[in-house]
Amino acid sequence: MAAAAPAAEGFPGRGPPGEVIHLNVGGKRFSTSRQTLTWIPDSFFSSLLSGRISTLKDETGAIFIDRDPTVFAPILNFLRTKELDPRGVHGSSLLHEAQFYGLTPLVRRLQLREELDRSSCGNVLFNGYLPPPAIVFPMKRRNRHSLVGPQQAGGRPAPVRRSNTMPPNLGNAGLLGRMLDEKAPPSPSGLPEEPGMVRLVCGHHNWIAVAYTQFLVCYRLKEASGWQLVFSSPRLDWPIERLALTARVLGGALGEHDKMVAAATGSEILLWALQAEGGGSEIGVFHLGVPVEALFFVGNQLIATSHTGRIGVWNAVTKHWQVQEVQPITSYDAAGSFLLLGCSNGSIYYVDVQKFPLRMKDNDLLVSELYRDPAEDGVTALSVYLTPKTS
Repeated sequence: MAAAAPAAEGFPGRGPPGEVIHLNVGGKRFSTSRQTLTWIPDSFFSSLLSGRISTLKDETGAIFIDRDPTVFAPILNFLRTKELDPRGVHGSSLLHEAQFYGLTPLVRRLQLREELDRSSCGNVLFNGYLPPPAIVFPMKRRNRHSLVGPQQAGGRPAPVRRSNTMPPNLGNAGLLGRMLDEKAPPSPSGLPEEPGMVRLVCGHHNWIAVAYTQFLVCYRLKEASGWQLVFSSPRLDWPIERLALTARVLGGALGEHDKMVAAATGSEILLWALQAEGGGSEIGVFHLGVPVEALFFVGNQLIATSHTGRIGVWNAVTKHWQVQEVQPITSYDAAGSFLLLGCSNGSIYYVDVQKFPLRMKDNDLLVSELYRDPAEDGVTALSVYLTPKTS
């Protein structure tokens, strides 16, 4: 067995992440940790400290880098805080140095700032740009037997959707729209739909879900490489009208149901489990029995509501879908594990969705009346805030 060769003179070698690194940049000294310098892979600094780039040292033993120290200061602060403060430094100089050091996230951010400065958007805080997915129209989803909830009692006609619940019309997606040859079926409104149109966007933690007309995609933000496409759904039979995403970072008992995305049109809801490193699997298809007007997550529970007075809940632990009737819903809000429903009869109901799995055998959502207006005026707006716990 050959013994490891000693580090060559001037070669820093590998060391612990917390090792202090001393730098001499253009005659000015800086000190930082190895971890700070190397969290961006394949950069100048990771190559320098791994020995792939030869080093020079000054009389104190600090690594000498023959670059502008004034521009290096904000670059080092970016490596420390992942925030950019370019005050006192010309933007083009900072971009040039970031490219020299191979700091891809910083280069991308500076390029976006330059594009924004040249545009006419005004004073906008611009964080990133997600191009259309470079995919062909996805394969059509195979039909499956749906999990059907209780149907609307009494044969009542489906209610007309209120205008403030309809998804925004964001226009043509351009290149992607032209890539798609097949036309989507008419929307419930009777208007033709453009297959490449971005209909809905929602985000949670470091994930974003984007719904096109008949399929959705999910992106995940990684510190070192930016936004990455990690999931694309099959092509659906109907235009997507509702979108919900949860990207809880706790993990543990939830397993594959730690991250989920759901889409709905009419009364039908599709739910997928997402894998952090890419891909996803369909959990199931559920029916509310009436048009879904709100779709969102409270913790790991998927909630679907309609102003007719129907609420559906799917729980990731019990893997159970349940539909229950309440009073006609006119508003809602959630805080913590509590879902509050404002109703047309002046009542405010609440559901503690954290306790929802405990009552599966009773088929009870634990819907409780919290308040009723004496004049029975409908609750048209609702906001709830939970005060922090104290002693």
